[in-house]
Amino acid sequence: MSVAKVLGELAKGNVRPAYLLAGSEPLLRDDALAAIEEAVLGGGPRDFNLDRLEVGPATPGRLEEALATLPVMADRRLVVVRETEGRGAKLDASWGTVITDFIAATGPNSPTVLAVVCGKADKRNKWVKAFKDPAILVECEAPRKARELAGFLAAEAKHQGVDLDPEAAALLADRVGPQLLLLRQEIEKASLLAGPGETVTRQHVEATVAAVAEEPIWDLTDAIGQGRTSDAVDLLSRLIAQGAAPPAILGALASHFRRLVRVGHGESVAGPPFVVKKLTAQARRYPARRLVTCLRAIHRADVELKGASVMRPERALEQLVLGLAS
Repeated sequence: MSVAKVLGELAKGNVRPAYLLAGSEPLLRDDALAAIEEAVLGGGPRDFNLDRLEVGPATPGRLEEALATLPVMADRRLVVVRETEGRGAKLDASWGTVITDFIAATGPNSPTVLAVVCGKADKRNKWVKAFKDPAILVECEAPRKARELAGFLAAEAKHQGVDLDPEAAALLADRVGPQLLLLRQEIEKASLLAGPGETVTRQHVEATVAAVAEEPIWDLTDAIGQGRTSDAVDLLSRLIAQGAAPPAILGALASHFRRLVRVGHGESVAGPPFVVKKLTAQARRYPARRLVTCLRAIHRADVELKGASVMRPERALEQLVLGLAS
């Protein structure tokens, strides 16, 4: 089930006994968990009705104890189990046994609600398979398709109370890509520039997405697309030194290579004639299989920037640029 559908259920007061929030996008995991906490606990006391357990410091026995505890002065309580990000401790069979037993023994009106949060869930595992109705597995992956990204932008703008012009949304998606936290921040910035109650236009986005819109970003994508490896690495270093955020740079690279894929497949792309001409020339350097490899490399870098690697973001971007330009 998607995060959007879960949020819709919770808004109607429908609370399930157990949720598995799994996926590489931390923003979606956190949004879903916040909505679950509000639906389960509301304005009630949290001191006795909220347990947060981290795999590693906590043990399966502690989880079993928390799940057996009854609410205090409330109808329900919430138990949250979270995997450590990066290379920390993971949910193993011993944790899985406790989780599976709880789901098997509980029902739709359980006084205790379990929320398990992890970056990746192997659907072959027995405990992952246990999250079936009334329990649920919530997919927390960033949207990759243009329609999905447009849906996120529309929902986020509505949540913030912002009137986002379709052209502004398209420009945000193109320049930032599926960097959801950055998209949320950029909508906020653009709405502040537009003013209370005013529509956020393309011009507002152009003015606020400074780190991505500045000319050096396009110099970087040109250097990569033309195979000028040394220039590309130098431009990347200058961008970072000037304060450009690594997620913004990665978003620009993702957007550029998605456009190269479209051009390589004979599709038209929006932009001035000289830009389309440059994209067409660059697309000739990349066979279709090579473009797929580049997009996979960008996705891996995205995961690394979100904490799945001990590598510094600057170093991860440098390795990515070397691979894309070679």
